Amino acid sequence: MKTSWLTHLDARVPRYTSYPTAPHFHAGVNGAMVDGWLQTLDPSKPVSLYVHVPFCAKLCWYCGCNAEIVKSDAPVADYLDLLLSEMTRIAALLPHRMKVSHLHFGGGSPNMLSLAAFHRVMDTIEAKFDFLPDAERAIELDPRGLDLDRVKAYAARGIDRASIGVQDLDPEVQKAIHRIQPLATVKQAVDRLRANGIHSINFDLLYGLPLQTVSTIERTVEEVLALEPARIALFGYAHVPWMKKYQKALERYTLPGQTERAALAQAARVALEAHYTPIGIDHFARADDSMALAAQNGTLRRNFQGYTTDQAETLIAFGPSAISETPLGYAQNEPDLATWSKQVAAGLSSVHRGIVLTDEDRLRRAVIERLMCDLFVDLEAVANRFNVHPVVFLLALDRLEDFVDDGMVEIDGWQIKVPDEARIAVRSIASAFDEWLKTDSTRHAAAV
Repeated sequence: MKTSWLTHLDARVPRYTSYPTAPHFHAGVNGAMVDGWLQTLDPSKPVSLYVHVPFCAKLCWYCGCNAEIVKSDAPVADYLDLLLSEMTRIAALLPHRMKVSHLHFGGGSPNMLSLAAFHRVMDTIEAKFDFLPDAERAIELDPRGLDLDRVKAYAARGIDRASIGVQDLDPEVQKAIHRIQPLATVKQAVDRLRANGIHSINFDLLYGLPLQTVSTIERTVEEVLALEPARIALFGYAHVPWMKKYQKALERYTLPGQTERAALAQAARVALEAHYTPIGIDHFARADDSMALAAQNGTLRRNFQGYTTDQAETLIAFGPSAISETPLGYAQNEPDLATWSKQVAAGLSSVHRGIVLTDEDRLRRAVIERLMCDLFVDLEAVANRFNVHPVVFLLALDRLEDFVDDGMVEIDGWQIKVPDEARIAVRSIASAFDEWLKTDSTRHAAAV
């Protein structure tokens, strides 16, 4: 990796799982407005569903998720009743019994739901929505709490993709981040899933953790590859103690600096690319996986779960902090569990904030998404689709001059291409088209 690239890799820019990004959401978007959005959805088009389960049994010190640690089933049971109430209220607003193209359980740890609770959620969803024949049903799992009965229940209800949080397999790194999870535990989870027909398995890995070295992360990748997952996501640890105070526990160690983070990311990427197709900035997939095929044919998408093959333009999210997307805008639910609970119990919308999309937002979102997914965009083609002239992008092209000089971007007329070796910097490159960023006071994590 060229030394001149490090400045770009240290840029503090969004992850672009949406555009505009969440820091620009505001309270002017309220429940009544979002209810109206849902009522005007096109019933001929499928929707995606996201179910947030905000509970974990143990606190991992690297975590940036919206989750609470619970020691009994009681809080989860109380939450379940409210979650089902929210689903019922929202389903009643929709103009028709909508078809579903994708269902995703996230968290937290969705396997904190008891078997009875999981079945009740699925019963409610199936009572209110119709799944398309090829709909994907995915769930995020903590392998430390994944017993055989749960796996059988997931398979019985059509779950066909599981995402397992691995993070790192080095024992010393695991101690430092407060997540003891031996390779044998991960393997047992994988074996149980496959034995019950769930063969599409994803792993999440992290770089930038305390005590990680190039050799330890290469060993983790080697051990992960031996389990042959369908996809692997390689994320950079985001140290944001001003948002997640418990992350300060990691500061007793020397966290990798930007040069070390780049070396860790590069080492992991090289090892993964020897066996998997690189997808966007941080995913890797087997050549026959649907995500690799979507990347090939230009249909890869990006949403709040990261890269996705789902083509639905509407994502309806249930639970605290969850973010919905509709053709008219984005809406985030109340992040505080207690406040969310009171609102839902009162039969009210739990929308906390959001943003109405403008034509300018949609234009720039299209450019950013294609760069994030394809490492290529034809600005003239995008401009034509939105009935504007590509000269609207001239300022963004000026911002890319340093990237061009450093060999990270190639510009040919209105076409922009990011060389494969520079894909690690696509977040920074995409930010050139972000007109909201100059008003963003949020402290983002480094691009790499």
